[in-house]
Amino acid sequence: MPTQIQAPEERGFGPFVTFVVRRRPDGVVARWESRAHRKHLSGAARGSTWWAPHDRDWWIGVLFAVGSLLFALGTVPAYVDAVGGQPDAVTFFVGSLFFTSAGFLQYREAVDAAPRRPADAAPQRPGAARRKIFVFQPGRIDWLATAVQLVGTVEFNVSTFVAIWAAVGSAAARHHVWRPDVFGSACFLVASALAWFEVCHGWVAWRPRSLAWWITGLNLAGSVAFGFSAIASYVIPGTTQLLSVPVTNIGTFVGAVCFLAGAVLLLFERTEEVPAVPAAPPRQADPAQPAQP
Repeated sequence: MPTQIQAPEERGFGPFVTFVVRRRPDGVVARWESRAHRKHLSGAARGSTWWAPHDRDWWIGVLFAVGSLLFALGTVPAYVDAVGGQPDAVTFFVGSLFFTSAGFLQYREAVDAAPRRPADAAPQRPGAARRKIFVFQPGRIDWLATAVQLVGTVEFNVSTFVAIWAAVGSAAARHHVWRPDVFGSACFLVASALAWFEVCHGWVAWRPRSLAWWITGLNLAGSVAFGFSAIASYVIPGTTQLLSVPVTNIGTFVGAVCFLAGAVLLLFERTEEVPAVPAAPPRQADPAQPAQP
């Protein structure tokens, strides 16, 4: 590394740095973006846009897409009439499992994208894992977003599973379904907002040529729709009636469609071209030390 380097240009949201530009004395300009770094860790994408079973990002997109399809299907009146209430509830539960699987892979992606500490750079024993399965890194916006999202998917696992066995007309049973659903929707909203801030490098940005911008925008819109659905599914005290069945169904359907569109765009993001000269993220060992390009 040259002895002198210009001060970096950094942008982000709150305490999180999501975009870095460094100009070296030799004139090379290196750029680093949090999401782009995470999504293209392995360099060139393996396989095609539509078929790449050996690539983790492909599985993330496919699993989110299948889960979204099942959630959308579960709200279609013709499907509910054809299969019945309990099979319809099973449809939501299976969809939530796909969400959790994709959410876990996305969380692992964020863990693997963490900057290496000096101690991590030491050679590892053959067969040793590169990273721990679960870590705690709240200082990173991508880790925080994926961790909160993973919690939200587990909450949906709980609510959709309980819904299978909830007795029809039992307000107590329906409350047990509603509570995890509200928590899960809140987690999705927080996670989607953080992902949006990560891509915008602030509160808001206009980047219509960016796939990441469209993906996070769609996911944020889907999370808002899920939030309306969760609120509308509140059981009115003293009754067995939901606050608004139409809003519950429409919110779930719209949210699922938004998530589906975002999941399909993930497949395209996986194979998009990456910058030839990426910058390294800030080192964790010494936050005051400039990162090397």
